[in-house]
Amino acid sequence: MMLCRRIDSPVGPLMLAADASGLRHIEFRDNRHPADRSDWHGGDSEVLQAAEAQLGEYFAGTRRAFNLPLAPRGTDFQLRVWWELARIPFGQTISYAQLAQRLDNPNGTRAVGAANGRNPLPIVLPCHRVIGADGALTGFGGGLPTKDFLLRLEGALPEQSGLF
Repeated sequence: MMLCRRIDSPVGPLMLAADASGLRHIEFRDNRHPADRSDWHGGDSEVLQAAEAQLGEYFAGTRRAFNLPLAPRGTDFQLRVWWELARIPFGQTISYAQLAQRLDNPNGTRAVGAANGRNPLPIVLPCHRVIGADGALTGFGGGLPTKDFLLRLEGALPEQSGLF
């Protein structure tokens, strides 16, 4: 059974979902690729409590890395991309092409971008840290203003640049 709870955050409400294997989803209000919620039930668990607490610390600026049991579901390729996202340091960005290189798939920039866009655990698996080769903020399931906010929170964008 998938338990879920809604939490408030500086980027709007987030829906967290977990099952016995770990945290499965973090969704923004207007998620580009929403999960099938047919088996989600409101509830509470240690994983959901820990996720809420750690996200609160992240938004307060006191947490730079997450320590949660994660259980995303996807293809083997998607999982490789998502686990590689976890290796991007706090406050740093890389391009989609660099992410493809890290996966030994230098011609796979589009495939990496598509997998990145389907990341079911944004923020925790930091897909917001992946940007265009020219430094542009591109594609993000929570919207570009949210991506801008998260990168500013981490100090990855200068304070004055003001995308939005």
